[in-house]
Amino acid sequence: MKAVVFTLGCKVNDCESGSLIRGLQERGWEVSDELVPADLYILNTCAVTGEAEKKSRQAIARVRAVAPKARIIVCGCAAERTPELFLKKQNVRLVTGARQKSKILALLDEEGVRLDEEDRRYDEMLPPVSLKTRAFVKIQDGCNNFCSYCIIPYLRGRSRSRTVESAAEEILSAPAEEVVITGIDVSSFRDGEKDLADLLLAVKDAPCRIRLGSLEVNVVTPRLLDAAKSVRDFAPHFHLSLQSGSDGVLKKMNRHYTAEEYLQKVQLIRSYFPDAAVTTDVITGFPTETEEQFAETCAFVRKVGFSQIHCFSYSRRTGTNAAKLAELPAETKKRRLHEMLAIAGQLRKEYETKFLGKVLELVPEEKKGEYTTGYSQNYIRLYVRGEVLKKARVVAVEVMEDGLLAVQEAKGETNG
Repeated sequence: MKAVVFTLGCKVNDCESGSLIRGLQERGWEVSDELVPADLYILNTCAVTGEAEKKSRQAIARVRAVAPKARIIVCGCAAERTPELFLKKQNVRLVTGARQKSKILALLDEEGVRLDEEDRRYDEMLPPVSLKTRAFVKIQDGCNNFCSYCIIPYLRGRSRSRTVESAAEEILSAPAEEVVITGIDVSSFRDGEKDLADLLLAVKDAPCRIRLGSLEVNVVTPRLLDAAKSVRDFAPHFHLSLQSGSDGVLKKMNRHYTAEEYLQKVQLIRSYFPDAAVTTDVITGFPTETEEQFAETCAFVRKVGFSQIHCFSYSRRTGTNAAKLAELPAETKKRRLHEMLAIAGQLRKEYETKFLGKVLELVPEEKKGEYTTGYSQNYIRLYVRGEVLKKARVVAVEVMEDGLLAVQEAKGETNG
């Protein structure tokens, strides 16, 4: 019997799908993560934006195109949001939602809607199958922040974490060149009195490179950075969610910091890791955002000097506080998005150019044409001609469209 676990959305979904793949394999299934002909499909959906939810629904039609009679199970945030809508789709037999996904392995033959409201305990899943040289280890689920634009806390539930011992064991035993520590809100990781800094200390001698997933700015403290500095092979890359550089918009978003407080945390990071990549998210066209406030955000991202910006237009999510506000015209949101994308491209090039002639460490991920591609420790996409099978020291020699061209067998100390 053959199964497909197809994933839309975030790296947490990737982790959970990898766990389901392992569980199915242990039960004797042949499993793929691509939409190929199979007997069973598990669709792990996303609802972070309206477009993501639309793609989640469209995935069902894509399944039917390759396997018209196959059984379909739908889980994830979009399924949690509108379970009955998914159940009405042809060939969908079971809808399980966003929480306690480990239960799916025991429900493969069940039908109907099986949502789980449990958000008091962490759902300990099997270690995910790692399909690349970079592995993602989920340490936390849910969110307590309730940003005014975000639907995820309503779908994933409250923040809950696994134990330090459990997370450390998976990280230390991961068969990968790099482990990315991920979760819905990694910053809220708690195991009793222990926090994210304690987890880093527990894995400081890991044989692989350790990278942190997306962080909230308030978690950045000297204690966390001291712990990161102690890790044998720590990736100096900090993805700090910003969303806006305007204090007025931040307040309306229910973000709990000012632009100045954010900048101080970036400066603290750079005092520990001078060449660190600081990446972020920015929402353009939030309902109350004025032209002056958007200009503040543009000026602020330039001032910070981000190495990458993941920017997207505001997407209305029914059930959130921001959904009660009047939306800006679509043309305004589109224009601001394009302006921010242009700034993001300029800042990325400025950051990457600083590393021309420098030694970086490539963790290879895939072969694309004549190149092996992967990421440096400071999250620059690298291209090396030929095949690279394991982590390698390389020298950056040329700027490419979305990264740097590098050559192998470099000498000297690693930068970043």
